[in-house]
Order: sequence, then structure tokens, then C-alpha cells
Amino acid sequence: MEEVDKILIHALRQSGTGVAEDIQSVKQFTSELIVEAVVRCVRVINPALGGGLSPSLPPGMSARFRVGMGLAQACQDLGYKGEIGYQTFLYSNEPEIRALLMFLVEKLPRESAEASDQPAGQSNTLHRTLFITYRSRKAARLQKRIQEQLSSAPGTPSPGSGGAGSGGAGSDLAQLLLSFQGAGPGDLLPKGTHFTHTQKFTFTQVTLMTLTLTQVTHELKERERANQEKEDSLQVKRQTVELLPDAHNNLAKLQTLVEASAKRLVGLAAQWEKHRDPLIQEHRRLKELCTNQDVESSRQLSEIKDLHEKIRETAEKAKKKESVYKQLISELENLPKDVSRSAYTLRILEIVGNIKKQKEEITKDAKKDESVRKSYKYLAALHENCSQLIQTIEDTGTILREIRDLEEQIETESGNKTVANLERILADYKAVREENSALGSKVREG
Repeated sequence: MEEVDKILIHALRQSGTGVAEDIQSVKQFTSELIVEAVVRCVRVINPALGGGLSPSLPPGMSARFRVGMGLAQACQDLGYKGEIGYQTFLYSNEPEIRALLMFLVEKLPRESAEASDQPAGQSNTLHRTLFITYRSRKAARLQKRIQEQLSSAPGTPSPGSGGAGSGGAGSDLAQLLLSFQGAGPGDLLPKGTHFTHTQKFTFTQVTLMTLTLTQVTHELKERERANQEKEDSLQVKRQTVELLPDAHNNLAKLQTLVEASAKRLVGLAAQWEKHRDPLIQEHRRLKELCTNQDVESSRQLSEIKDLHEKIRETAEKAKKKESVYKQLISELENLPKDVSRSAYTLRILEIVGNIKKQKEEITKDAKKDESVRKSYKYLAALHENCSQLIQTIEDTGTILREIRDLEEQIETESGNKTVANLERILADYKAVREENSALGSKVREG
């Protein structure tokens, strides 16, 4: 959003909005700056629609509400489809303001036509002064050159001579120059440069008239806007005067309306607190549950590590027995092939006896050694613990996802500046009450 805000601020500065250099984000826009930016953009997009809009907020709350409603209606007339009202400008919301400014900037014309809607500053005045000075000097040089060429031409009289024989062509040329340039008889042009100087002079006059027309048009728009503001002020005063005959009832109605607005604000604040407290409690509960599950997971991981260590030791013992088995197999293969059947029988009986002895020893060890019996139990419980661990990890992931969702909701509510807007609404409510008190005192004094 930082790049988008920079583009928006640059476009607003180009349209004539006085955005300070230290403002780098839409979040830093005040209500006054938002109103000015919207009015400037509307004037550039549609001068007829924005001519009656004021770029500054008046001090009175009722006038501010009217300005906000007028701006909202103008934006809707331009085709804005989003939700908009006076609260958009007086109690700004960063996402809504960014969307509105993006819409207006996209509507701005691609050419630099917006410059004609701005008042002439020092730069335009300086350019105009330089142009007039340059034009006067060039006209003086051109007049001097014409006089020199006419005085050096054969058969052409000087400005002071009045010869009858050779004065016909000179007088015709002098009359032509007088009708073209409005200069004295001495400011005569040579025949070969007549069309060139006529074209230059015409172009200069057209340029000058265009600049004058632009300035006059701009002054006319400014005066129309000032007249519109005065008419609006007059309309407000007229409505105020109309309310004076029944001032008591009107003040009672206004007081009722203000009290209803205050109750609505209090109700909204109570609803916000009602929604906010359960969310905070749920967040704390989930955080505590997550902490407990982390402790339980750490304990189970420790047990699993112990079981893995025992499994590793058992695997090493199995490898040793496997090596012994292979060694016995190799020794068996190296035995002579002519061993009698009785020898095999005795060997088998010996092995069977050894197996029985080993079973008896294992049984005795299992009865005596508690660790061996626990090893078997741990091995059996390993699979069950692994499944429980997987389930615990899944539950932990679900809880973390819910926590992230709650944090995003909290960040969204914080970005909407709900608390700040409520404070500003309460401040405006107090200002309205003060204005009502002032009006009531004026009515009682009158």
C-alpha cells in the first residue's frame, strides 16, 4: 500500500492539493486535507459539478455536515459505487478514503488540463511579465529595422519628407502599415516581409488573447464559486430566520435529535465493548490452552526420545546377535560333511535344550527385572503415543490458525480507527451542543 499511497499523493499534488512533504501515507490525511483533495479532483474532472464545492471545512458542525453530504453526492454523480456519506469525510476510514481517492485519480484527465483550474501563482505572473517585456523589446527592434530599410530604399521618402513625385508608393505602404500595426507613418515594412510579419503579429495577438481568455475564464469561475458560497450562506441564514418565529419548538426538536444521536453513539460504543470483551477473553483462553498443549507436547516428545534411545539399544543388540548367527552359519558350512546322523541328532537335542534354558532364563528375568517388562510395555505403547502426538500437532495447528484469524480481525478493527472515530464523534457532539446553546442564548436575547 505504500507505493499506492505515494502515487495517489503525487497525483493529488499535480491536481493542486496542498499535501505537505512530510505526509507519506493516506493514513496521515486529516479531514480538512481529504475534503480539499476530493474537491480539487472533482473540479478537474467536472468543473460544473465542482464549482459549488468549498475546498475547506467551515467551523460550524451543521455546515460541515452539509459540506460532507455535498461531496458524497458529487462523488456519486461521478459514478462512485462504494458506500459514501458525510461520515466518510468527517470520520475518515483509511481503506474507504484510499478507495475513493483511487477512483478520483483514475477519473482525472490524462492531459495537463487541470492546470487551468488553478489560480495563477507567482510562476505564471513571472512568465507573463517576461513575455510582455520580450514582446515590447522585439517590437522596438523591428520598428527600428523597418525605418532603416525604408530610409535606405531608393525613391522612398523619409518620414519627414513630403515630396509629391515619389510619395505615392511610400504613402500607400505607410497606410498599409498603419492599418496593420497601428503605428506611426515612420513604422513602414518592406514589401518582401509583409506576409511574414503579418503572420507573426497575428499569432502573437491570438496567443495573447488566449491567455487573457483563460485568465478571465478562471476569474469568472472563482467569482461564480464565491457567489455560490455566499448564496449557500444566505440560504442557511434565511432558513435560520424562518426558524426564529417558532424557535422554542425548533430548539426542542433539535435537542431531541441531538439526544437521539448521542444515545445512538452510546449504544454503538456499548455494542463495540460487548463484542470486544468476549473476543479478548477467547484470545486469552486459547493462548493459555496453547501454552498447556505446548508443555504436554514437550513432555511427550521427551518420552518418545527415551523410547527411541531404548529402541536403538535393542537394535544394536539384534545386530550383534545377527553377526553371531552369521558366524555360526559359516562355521556350520565349514564342518565336515561326513558327520553321522547321530551327531546331528545330538546337536539338535542340544540346541533344543539350550532354547528351553533360554526361555526359562527369559521368564525368570522378566519376573525379576521390572525394566525388561516395562520395555515391552513401552514398545507396545509407542504406536499409540505416536498417533496421539499426531493428533496433538493437528489440534495445535488448528488453534494457531484460529489465533492468526483473531489477530487479523484485531488488526482490521485497529486499522479502521474505530476508537478514534468514536472520540471524534463525541467531540463533534459536544461542539453541536455548544452551538445549540449559543443559538438558544441568541434567540432568548433577541
